Amino acid sequence: MPDRLQPDPFTPGAFRVLFGETAQSYVDPADPERLEFEYVQRLCEALAATVLARPDSERVRVVHIGGGGLTIPRWVEHRRPHTAQIVLEPDADLTAEVRRKLPLPRQSGIKVRAVGGREGLAAMPPDYADAVILDAFADAQVPAELTTEEFLDEVRLRLRASGIFAANVTDRAPFGWAKRFTAGVTARWASVVVGAEPGTWKGRRFGNLVVVAAASPLPEDALARQAQQAVFPYRLISGRALRRWLGGAQPWSDADATGSPRPPGGRGWYS
Repeated sequence: MPDRLQPDPFTPGAFRVLFGETAQSYVDPADPERLEFEYVQRLCEALAATVLARPDSERVRVVHIGGGGLTIPRWVEHRRPHTAQIVLEPDADLTAEVRRKLPLPRQSGIKVRAVGGREGLAAMPPDYADAVILDAFADAQVPAELTTEEFLDEVRLRLRASGIFAANVTDRAPFGWAKRFTAGVTARWASVVVGAEPGTWKGRRFGNLVVVAAASPLPEDALARQAQQAVFPYRLISGRALRRWLGGAQPWSDADATGSPRPPGGRGWYS
């Protein structure tokens, strides 16, 4: 099996994690704050503005569905040391390679389990997590089983009332697939924002959409300001604009779900 970690020629010790020709994540162990991909920045901003902003005396649990280079878990550990984190990643060969070449900090509190997202969630008790992060791809697609109403019900059951669900998915205008995924999210959480780069919204490119949801109001203004000030800005929609965008989209179910659309050409789609 070929190595899936490609060294960064300009930063010793840093790597890109590849799936085929597609770069999935970037890790610089010496600088966990270095988040190369914009969608990763948006996910981390959502965490920073919500569960990680709680008093240090509160215990926080974060569940990651999808491992990659463990970029976000490393960032969480850097921002809020000793946060309890579980990573659900069925690709044991990948995580073994990542941990061999990019060891986790000692006593990081990050536990990696070689199971799929639904299997891993099913083993957790209700009200377990303060955040569930979905960033899982198989052959450059979000797996169908991680997009459905039944899956989202499992997520909601494991989230505490004050928790957040955040997901990175990919699609291209007119977003038929992503709208169905987001329709399932809006049916389960009262506060939802969706963000993407302007070029993605306008249909000029295939790209990432970040979906963030919570039962209580999200700090939408703060998230929007950060997204707009990014080097490659994102535009967020919520409320009435989000409902207009969704139109009559119906959620995916286990009976009819498909994986997310494949990126054209297999590369260049990531932020």
